[in-house]
Amino acid sequence: MSDTVDILDLNKFLFLILVERTFLIGILGVSLFVISSIAGGLLIENYNILNQFISESFAIDTEYGIFLRIFGYIPSGILIALFCFLGARYFHPSKIIQIGFYGIGIFYGLATVIVGIFPCDSGCNKELIDPSSSQLIHNFVALLTYLFVPVFMILIGLGLKKSHNNIFSLQSIVCGAISILFVLILVSNLNSEYIGLYQRIIESAFVIWIIFCAILIKKPKP
Repeated sequence: MSDTVDILDLNKFLFLILVERTFLIGILGVSLFVISSIAGGLLIENYNILNQFISESFAIDTEYGIFLRIFGYIPSGILIALFCFLGARYFHPSKIIQIGFYGIGIFYGLATVIVGIFPCDSGCNKELIDPSSSQLIHNFVALLTYLFVPVFMILIGLGLKKSHNNIFSLQSIVCGAISILFVLILVSNLNSEYIGLYQRIIESAFVIWIIFCAILIKKPKP
């Protein structure tokens, strides 16, 4: 009997360590992303967050782009992917929830790594005039991110609807819906003077969702 109790206590202890590390991984991942986004804009003269993409701050020809990619976006993406893969274990093992978490880990976390490895051309070459292969890969991966991540957030929200995580379920659906709305606004007019703002609203929805999720994971289960 005592051996069984010891094993249960050990499992609980290991679970608590996993929860704490998962929380920290998620917060560190989004913190690196936010810091890199802000720093990138500050390091470029006349950079305008309202009408310039985040990627323009670490484009191939930017002075500090390589540092932002190596020390900011790439490790951020790795941490976000790891957070999603580990975080999925915290929730009820439903297929829809697992798909959602792994989907975000791949299409947001690993995708951030890829766009860091393959930066866009100068000014992100919005007209795609003689684009480099790096630009094409960058655009394709970014497109997949904005198409799928909002859907995966909503899937998680729907999967948690009948659980005790009703608040996070609603948060997931709202974050997903907001990001879908602004993705549609963004792609409907890529020449808008507010494309930078629209993109940052989308990215903010992703970041806020990860923070909500990390906080929930850290809370003790009822």
